[in-house]
Amino acid sequence: MQTLIYFILVPMVYMAVATFFIGTTLRLIKIFREPKHPATLQIYPEKKPQWLWALHDTFLFPSVRRHKPVLWVFLMLFHICLLFLIIGHLELFGEFAIFQIVPHEVFLGQGYVGLIIAIALLYFLFRRFSSPVRDLSVPEDYYLLILLFLIVIFGNEMDWARRWYGYEEMVVEDYQAYLWSLLTLKPDLPVAVTDSGHSFMLVLHIFFANLFLIFFPFSQSMHSFLSLPMNKLRTG
Repeated sequence: MQTLIYFILVPMVYMAVATFFIGTTLRLIKIFREPKHPATLQIYPEKKPQWLWALHDTFLFPSVRRHKPVLWVFLMLFHICLLFLIIGHLELFGEFAIFQIVPHEVFLGQGYVGLIIAIALLYFLFRRFSSPVRDLSVPEDYYLLILLFLIVIFGNEMDWARRWYGYEEMVVEDYQAYLWSLLTLKPDLPVAVTDSGHSFMLVLHIFFANLFLIFFPFSQSMHSFLSLPMNKLRTG
């Protein structure tokens, strides 16, 4: 069991990160090397500045807001909470003054950010079981949402156990020591990471995160890299 835990928490992490960056880079190179087409998607040729409108379309989903307001609410909550989670994970690598403009504990949101993003993912998943979304969905859509939900729920469990139930066998400093050792290529697993009562949550959280990183470059989630340039094309 200890060998399996070590494999998931160390070699598999490096493999997943390498696959993510190499796969994403190669796919982007392939996309941008494809023959260019006339900008037939331009719909706002008269609006200036164009990049401002592209940013507006990319991050505020105006079309979704007009036609599917409930979906728009969940999309906005998901992306805002995702930003907070990214900040929280970056803070596990060290202190960044820019993030501490408003003093807070790691993670932001007192555990409620993770709860909101889990609810949003369940909404995205279950709406795919009814038409017309079901008719447009492919198996990959379900796999990705289930994978993201598993990543989030096991990450939440660690945070909730510490914040809401006072479970302090594994604290933020243990996560920081583990992640910093990976970053410096000197992997070390603190005792709390492998032997605490809820270390299995960390192992499962990282296992599913590894799977997501490996799968991402070959999935439709690549749209997150392409949504801004596509919206720039649409705006002219």
